[in-house]
Amino acid sequence: MPEHKTELALPHESMGLEARASKQDHQSIRVWLRLLSCSTEIETEIRRRLRSHFQMSLARFDYLAQLHRHPQGLSMRVLSRYLMVTGGNVTGLTDDLEKEGFVSREISSEDRRSYFVRLTPSGRKKFEQVASIHEDWVVELFAGLKAGERNQLNDLLGRLRVHLAQTLRDSPAASVNSAPKRTRARG
Repeated sequence: MPEHKTELALPHESMGLEARASKQDHQSIRVWLRLLSCSTEIETEIRRRLRSHFQMSLARFDYLAQLHRHPQGLSMRVLSRYLMVTGGNVTGLTDDLEKEGFVSREISSEDRRSYFVRLTPSGRKKFEQVASIHEDWVVELFAGLKAGERNQLNDLLGRLRVHLAQTLRDSPAASVNSAPKRTRARG
């Protein structure tokens, strides 16, 4: 059974979050913990490499990536929403990156109370250098899967993402008291 082989291939101390699951847990719990374990391990390694090679945090990389995707620039409010962080975090990153000459900040022509941020030419160059190596790292970390398996995983995660978006959009905020009654399924 593939799942059993995967579990035996990892020493118990390397299981991380996935070690919380047992064969008696619902399959959805086991899948969630495996997904979380993979995501956490990849993110931890990318963070480590960014720090080690470029003295750059993942937050800074993500910030530059958003601006790179939007060459016309973004308002700080929109940037904060894309990064899923507070406005204060974006302001701190903007201050640092502006001092280093990687971004420029100007008052919005539409709303004088807000700022608009864009990459400078040196910021664009720096990001593109880091992004190229970052891509190599991600390719390396997924090299254990064949191209077809990566496509299948991407498709399945896409279906899950659409389901989650629809479910969360269409249902009222869930609380512990309003959780549906269910029986524990095996498998």
